[in-house]
Amino acid sequence: MALAGHLHHLIHRGHNLQPIAQDDDDRRALLAALQDCAATHKVAIHAYVVMPNHLHLLVTPSTDDGLSRTMQALGRRYVAAYNQRHSRVGTLWEGRFRAAPIEAEAYLLPVMRSIELNPQRAGLVQDPADYVWSSAAHHLGRRRDPLLTDPPGFWALGNTPFERELAWRRLLEEGEQESERKRLVDAALKGWPLGSARFLQLLGDVSERPLTPRPRGRPPKIKPVPI
Repeated sequence: MALAGHLHHLIHRGHNLQPIAQDDDDRRALLAALQDCAATHKVAIHAYVVMPNHLHLLVTPSTDDGLSRTMQALGRRYVAAYNQRHSRVGTLWEGRFRAAPIEAEAYLLPVMRSIELNPQRAGLVQDPADYVWSSAAHHLGRRRDPLLTDPPGFWALGNTPFERELAWRRLLEEGEQESERKRLVDAALKGWPLGSARFLQLLGDVSERPLTPRPRGRPPKIKPVPI
């Protein structure tokens, strides 16, 4: 489910958790294709990380089908180039991408942080800013990334770039609870929105899809009331 104007946490994994890029040239090609496809279909990218076998994005599509169109275009463009470069055929991704809308007020910064902590958590770097293939260096003031559009919630961290970068550094150093990380990932993989009751009601008004998991098993039998 993707809804125009709402933040979405997206995860796209390699087939059988195989690598989605073999070297830095692949990673550059993936991000270049992502930038072009997102611009074409009017999807703002707020945070990202290219991990060895999966991709995380935090995005806002401007149309209901913009996110799907972006990822379809990315698949056609990047996978074709990847297969040609590495003399292979077949799929690269594990089926369709997974994504869920999230409420900005409550989950923008936690999801951004979780995305940018991925390389550190995996032991690839000690400092998230040192990982070239994520948005962390941009948000910490190391470089300006043309792929990114900073959301209002990030601007609210401070009145100047220095204040925002310092506040973001503190949030990254604070880290996240493993239970929180699993909750964010699980919601994205299963497509369940994250937010307040008011947010879920708002989404329910514009979506026919169930917004919360159904109870497992058969519904309980209702005993007839004696008359």
